[in-house]
This record gives sequence, C-alpha cells and structure tokens, in this order.
Amino acid sequence: MGKLLTFSLLVAALAVLLGERIINLRRITLASRELVQNHLPNCVPIKGLVYGSEDITILPNGRALISTGLKVPGLPSFSDGPGKIFSIDLDDPRIKPVELRIARNFDVDSFNPHGISTFTDQSDDTIYLFVVNHPEGRSQVELFRFIEEENTLEHVKTITHELLYSVNDIVAVGVESFYATNDHYFLREPLRSLEPLLGLSWCSLVFHGPGDDVRVVSEGYGSANGINTSPDQRHVYAMDIVGHSVRVLERREDDSLISMKSVAVGSLCDNIEVEPRTGDLWLGCHPNGWKLFNNDPLDPAGSEVIRIQNILSEQPLVSQVYADDGSVLIGSSVAAPYGGKLLIGSVFHKALYCDLSQEI
Repeated sequence: MGKLLTFSLLVAALAVLLGERIINLRRITLASRELVQNHLPNCVPIKGLVYGSEDITILPNGRALISTGLKVPGLPSFSDGPGKIFSIDLDDPRIKPVELRIARNFDVDSFNPHGISTFTDQSDDTIYLFVVNHPEGRSQVELFRFIEEENTLEHVKTITHELLYSVNDIVAVGVESFYATNDHYFLREPLRSLEPLLGLSWCSLVFHGPGDDVRVVSEGYGSANGINTSPDQRHVYAMDIVGHSVRVLERREDDSLISMKSVAVGSLCDNIEVEPRTGDLWLGCHPNGWKLFNNDPLDPAGSEVIRIQNILSEQPLVSQVYADDGSVLIGSSVAAPYGGKLLIGSVFHKALYCDLSQEI
C-alpha cells in the first residue's frame, strides 16, 4: 500500500510539472494571441521568391541579398532542391530577383543557407558575404566574395568551430570577424526540442576573429536568434526570440560585449535589420509561435513587422508596422528597409515588396 501511494504521488507530481511546463510553453509561444490585421496599402508578392527568404541584407547601393530554401526540422519546406542566394536591385522598379551563381569548388547540392551578413573591405572595396549554412544539419559559416557585376559568389572558405554548433544568424565586423548566435544549447534530440519546454536559458553569442580568437561573449538566452550592429558598430543587438526581447550590448575594443539592457517587443521576433541613416531596428516576427510549429493550413501562422526607434535612449519607441493573420504571408522572419521601400521575408513562404513612401 505504501509503495502504491508513493507511486501515485510521483505520477501526480509529474503530471502537475508537465502541465505547468506546457502552460509555460504556450505562454512563451504566444499561443493565445490573435492578430488584428494591420496591412500596408502598397505591398505585393515578389515573383520568383516562393521557397522562403529567411534573411535579407541590403548593401548601401540598394542591392538586396536574400537567402532562400532553408530547411528547418519541424517546419515545412516546399523546395526539394538546395538553397540559393538571390539579389534584387531595389533601384530598379522591376524588383526582379536574380539567382547568384556560386563559383569555385563549393558543394551547392547540400547548400542550406540561414542567416547572412556582408562586410566591405575599405582597402579594395571587396564585398564579402557571410552565410550560415546547415549541410546535413550541421552548422558552419561560408565566406564568399560577391562579384556584383557578374552576379557571382566566389567561395573563399568554410569556417567551423566547436563553439559554432547551432548557429542561427551572423553579423560581420571584419574580413574574417563576426558575431554569431546559437539558438539551441543541445545538439541532439530529444533534448534539443525539449529546451523551450524546460524553460532553459543556456544559449549564447560567439565572437569569431582572425586566427584562433573564438569565444563566447554573451550568455543566458532562451534562444539567441537575429543579430546586428548599430551603424557605428559600437553596439550589438541580439534577439532572444523566446524572451520576446532585443538585448542591447556595448562592444569593447577587444570585441567583448557588455550587456546594457533588454527592450521588450511583445512578439517572437526573428532577424534584425538596422536602417543605416536613423539606426532604427526593423524586426521580422512570428506573432504566434504555436501556430507556426503546428503548421495547420486552416489556421496558418501570421506575420508581423516591428520597428524600434531610439533604441539607445531611455525610452525606445516600439511600434507595429505590419501584421497579417497568415492569409497573405506566413512566418515572417525579416524586414529590410531601403529608401522608402521594405522587403519582408519569411522562413518557408513568399516575400513581399512594400512601398513605404507614404507610410513613415
């Protein structure tokens, strides 16, 4: 009788614990959130981008670079082929995506691009493109030279390191230097999928410099996702997607980071783009993560774009620029502005081009 009572109490305790964890998971995924439509009047789908556009970065001359075809465990993918990088000239009214040819001994068949970032070498104006790549589920960083006039990427090298084990996004700060986010702590299932359920905050930011300079520079993230820098590169912005916040960090001369504050955004935001002139942050967000992973075509995940102005001030202004219930765009992951225009990308769905000239 005593053993039966002990077993019954143990089962009851586990049931209570599991129930509490599920309630917490629904809370952090914003499972009960329903969107109010907030459409921009001047948005159209971009022809030719139908297999996702997970990350977008825009060069000063208006040339947008776009990673497409990402395959993520647990999320749908409508492409049977490898991922690709596209380019769009935003000063061309046709808004026509052009696939970039990848030259020089690179395995394009296993290419699975995630976060991207560019760096221009001021000594010779060479443009470098850094791409987070997940061939066969691994994490590595590909370094390319972007030959703009030829619409070509020349592969320079592949960067791997034991600290770069679950890389989501990257921001380049030198020819071979970057900060990267790890969005999980565990590498293998089932622990990897259990991290949100367990409420762990064990994810990190990593700095990779020339030579052997690779180190963790910030910890304590539920899931570190998008990352970028201020226009003067004195601050780093990192998204904790399950914490619904952007962490603001000060960059030191030795490339270490000091946490300054967190700014709540009220959504599961993914990538961060920074408007060079104003320093405003533009975030592509998932307003309901529960729907995103359930992937019910009758109740699709929505999309949201959030803008943060004056983030370094004592009172940053967080505002919603766009919201859709999934009827137009599913799973927005990035919002990239340029000269009164806005590109909104998604993890596995289409991309939008919006004219903001009359909106902001």
